[in-house]
Amino acid sequence: MKQILLTNDDGFDAIGLKALIEALSPIAKIIVVAPAKNKSACGHSLTLDRPLRLVNVDDDYYKIDDGTPTDCVFISLNNLFKEGFKPDLVISGINIGANMGEDITYSGTAAGAMEAVLQGVPAIAISQVCRNRCEDIKEGFDFALAKKTIAKIAKKILDDKFPLENRKFLNINIPPISIEECEGIKITKAGFREYGNDTHRHYNPRGEEFYWIGLHPLIWQESPDKNCDFEAIKANYVSITPIMLDLTSYNDIEKLNNWL
Repeated sequence: MKQILLTNDDGFDAIGLKALIEALSPIAKIIVVAPAKNKSACGHSLTLDRPLRLVNVDDDYYKIDDGTPTDCVFISLNNLFKEGFKPDLVISGINIGANMGEDITYSGTAAGAMEAVLQGVPAIAISQVCRNRCEDIKEGFDFALAKKTIAKIAKKILDDKFPLENRKFLNINIPPISIEECEGIKITKAGFREYGNDTHRHYNPRGEEFYWIGLHPLIWQESPDKNCDFEAIKANYVSITPIMLDLTSYNDIEKLNNWL
């Protein structure tokens, strides 16, 4: 039976992870290794300043105390599988909230997929876009469209092959709509995210100043070809963006040579 390793950045008991398990259990053996607590926006960070504990929660289900999604994937691929064997696929999510545009660089969800492809395993990051800053994600939210989409994509990969080259992964974002409202799937590019300055200054009872970073509104610059992830979601499409880890700006190499 095919094997899928799951992780996320919302924590081992997150409702999005539970939905992912439900969607994929019928098609593969599932192994879960996730952070013990929420690690949203931790990026592709690896813990090097302290030891990490892999804690067994249930059969093939683990959490890592104060670990990041990158830690989870790195440790599990190198310790939970026999030498020479790796899972057929790694899926990170279902994240609560969008991971589009430059937010991909902040995303712990995307980082789980990044680490997998660095380790030579095909990977997907999947996120559920929310209305009202995720206030619509309650215990009763069924993730129906996300579950249908990830089961379809994962099965296609397991039955055939991963569609991308090495060190590339699929970044999937799901619009906050029902299955019936969905217009289909679009292959997109990462959009141009606009950021604000949502920081709040407060004082603790001792008069010491501290800051709390808030959530930026989901604002972006329209692309001329109307084919970015933000616009696909706005038009009620599932967005799938191929992401590569090579961040080189190739168009600028000759320009810099001339500049020097």
